[in-house]
Amino acid sequence: MAHEKYKNCIKACLECAQACEHCATACLEEEDVKMMAGCIRLDRDCADICVLSAQMMSRDSEFASQFCRLCAEICGACGEECGKHDMDHCQRCAEACKRCAKECEAMAGVAA
Repeated sequence: MAHEKYKNCIKACLECAQACEHCATACLEEEDVKMMAGCIRLDRDCADICVLSAQMMSRDSEFASQFCRLCAEICGACGEECGKHDMDHCQRCAEACKRCAKECEAMAGVAA
């Protein structure tokens, strides 16, 4: 099947989306939610592009590499923002974002 060649990237995207959704929800429970607003926004954007990128790869879309290129960029921004916060959920999200960005860059042929 065509999507098998993207298996690792699809897995990284779906894991990242899950980590971002969890992080956004956990950020809403933090004492200073306003301080977490940027993190929450990026978590939501990242989760959405990760799911969409996984879908594009699953259907072997001719636009999959462009989505993965953008996904890598958003994951990088989200990982950077989450990495600024000491909470475990943010740190786990930052790691998932870094993994996903790396897989998406490789899939899209972006020079690291």
